[in-house]
Amino acid sequence: QVQLVESGGGLVQAGGSLRLSCAASGSISGFYAMGWYRQAPGSQRELVATITSGGTTNYADSVKGRFTISRDSAANTVYLQMNSLKPEDTAVYYCAGKNTMGSSWGQGTQVTVSS
Repeated sequence: QVQLVESGGGLVQAGGSLRLSCAASGSISGFYAMGWYRQAPGSQRELVATITSGGTTNYADSVKGRFTISRDSAANTVYLQMNSLKPEDTAVYYCAGKNTMGSSWGQGTQVTVSS
């Protein structure tokens, strides 16, 4: 089972940027899709962005034009570049990978955006 570890979270002021990384313990080529999800206090986990093995991306309407998901298969890492951050982006961000056997999830990284 490939393990996923997120990093790059932190505290940033509104309008700032952060880049999250999701490092896999093995090859990510076995995942037909990988994505970032987030969960704010008192809210359900929601989709932020996904990317397929072919490079097709999908974004939540709330982050379109501000966030960019990418993957580096050689480094077995998926990234989430977050620009123009807003206080409502504050959440724990999780990385996930999907393959034919199910889904793998990381432990999450906290992103806090101050106003």
